[in-house]
Amino acid sequence: MRLAIYTFVMIPISDSIRAHRFPLLNISLIAANIFVFYLQFSAVNPDLFILQYALIPSQINISDFSTFYPFVTAMFLHGGILHIASNMLFLWVFGDNVETHFGWLFFLPVYFISGIVGNAVQYMLNPTSTIPMIGASGAVAGMLGAYYVLFPHARIKTLIPFFGFFSVIEIPAGFMLGYWFVLQILSGAVSLPMMDSQTGGIAFFAHIGGFAAGVLFAQLHPRDKVHSLSS
Repeated sequence: MRLAIYTFVMIPISDSIRAHRFPLLNISLIAANIFVFYLQFSAVNPDLFILQYALIPSQINISDFSTFYPFVTAMFLHGGILHIASNMLFLWVFGDNVETHFGWLFFLPVYFISGIVGNAVQYMLNPTSTIPMIGASGAVAGMLGAYYVLFPHARIKTLIPFFGFFSVIEIPAGFMLGYWFVLQILSGAVSLPMMDSQTGGIAFFAHIGGFAAGVLFAQLHPRDKVHSLSS
């Protein structure tokens, strides 16, 4: 099951906030995802590679903690170029300033816990599914949730289609990310009746869970650095 970050007609290009330190961890996460994507598609049997590391809900055994590692490893798998490109674009645009705010000590825990929470929410809604869940979207959604709280007035340079042409406009981060989150809720609600089907798709509740985790982390973390980052 693909977990891609989609805004349908809104593609972020950059934001108006200049990070005051080199986003080493954010770039390292992007590099790690790209490297695993290379390993995945250069494997002798890519499908077997996915099955080995993806989160397959029906294979989780609550009494056996060794079956829990896919909640983490599945974050580094992707279903294709568009899947990883969309996730990494959002991480590139929004992750650097979240890293600057949280600092090196807390940024990685926020990223991974958001991803685990997102995967867990999706798992709990359909624990008997045999469809592999893959993608960094829950973790990236955590970055979006944190950004939504920390930098709601930032301007996001966004590519949108307009009568057959593409136009670049600046949109307030609060509006763009709020729109994205509402879209996930609506899409998730529509997908609920199809949860028991054995067809793949987008795990919207992983997005919702990850975003909510990011919002919570940002609310709990001191925000005295936020205003100094705005340009």
